[in-house]
Amino acid sequence: QVQLVESGGDSVQAGGSLRLSCEASGYTYKSSCMGWFRQAPGKEREPVAAIFTGGGNTWYTDFVKGRVTISLDNAENTVYLQMDNLKPEDPATYYCAGEGRGLPRLLYWVDCAFGYWGQGTQVTVSS
Repeated sequence: QVQLVESGGDSVQAGGSLRLSCEASGYTYKSSCMGWFRQAPGKEREPVAAIFTGGGNTWYTDFVKGRVTISLDNAENTVYLQMDNLKPEDPATYYCAGEGRGLPRLLYWVDCAFGYWGQGTQVTVSS
């Protein structure tokens, strides 16, 4: 059974930093995409960043470039999202995602097909 478990969400002031973690279990972690998405109330889920576990290639959506870093700890099957200079428009539930080719419902972004999702972790930013 695939499990993606996020942690690290919190309430911070604008300009602050957070590091989100996602631990994957029961998942073919090697040579696959892992990513972070976010969803604010009333809005669609949108991509934030992704990384290829096989080679470390990374992708970032434009509104986080320069403020966000996605990274891996392959020994721990964990993906991190370091977020700096958080802005008032960043509050959302942040979801970890894993590639799930072959699953019936996939969300495609960059070269990845995400099909596994965590339960989400809440990020709040106060101005």
